[in-house]
Amino acid sequence: MICPKCTFEQSDQNMECNKCGIIFEKYLRYQRSGPSTEALSAEYKKDKESKWTYLKNLIFYTKPETNPIIFSSRVVFYIIIFIWGIKFIITPLETNYIGETIWHNINLPFHEAGHVIFRPFGAFITSLGGSLAQLLIPFICIFVFLLKTRDTFAASFGLWWFGENFMDLAPYINDARSGTLPLLGGNTGATSPYGFHDWEFILNESGLLRYDHIIANISYKIGTIIMIISFIWGGYLLFKNYKIIRESS
Repeated sequence: MICPKCTFEQSDQNMECNKCGIIFEKYLRYQRSGPSTEALSAEYKKDKESKWTYLKNLIFYTKPETNPIIFSSRVVFYIIIFIWGIKFIITPLETNYIGETIWHNINLPFHEAGHVIFRPFGAFITSLGGSLAQLLIPFICIFVFLLKTRDTFAASFGLWWFGENFMDLAPYINDARSGTLPLLGGNTGATSPYGFHDWEFILNESGLLRYDHIIANISYKIGTIIMIISFIWGGYLLFKNYKIIRESS
């Protein structure tokens, strides 16, 4: 006979498996008394639905805010970042418009802190660390807003900021070969020592320097897509909040 557990072939007279040691009668009885395929399928479906419900409630939860002043201030804020985001999206990255706005100055301290934080991991990661920190900070904020404060509207703005950072990095990546953008200290990539321009160093060390424009455009497009998703997310949350206010009045 063949063992139903380990498939080891042995004598039909055996009461237990010579290889894995199971007792055939007990093992088969347990298998027959176990949950049916239908029951397991139903349990799996229920578990899958509960996970989706949790995720949906996590992302689309709306605080029962009925104060019209707070709601109006959120609408105004949403309109501002929507118009600003559209301006970022329609302006070519080659103009470095995004790098000349206040958002670049907001991102800059996190960028520079990233170089310090990632310094123990070597020159390559140190250079990359500035850009990583720019992306990590808004990403962390999203999770804090979702899991800690349960403020999904603030999380939608965190997603906007996350996308904006991808767009903010694009002109810097695009400048890797030309080295014309002004850097900290008044230098440019062309007049600075090797390694001062992060993305010149990163792409040169990884053998991708000739693809700087392609990588920059990919970064800009990723930021654009993320920003559009944030528009949809934030707008939907405001609509839900508006329905709450209308129903409570």
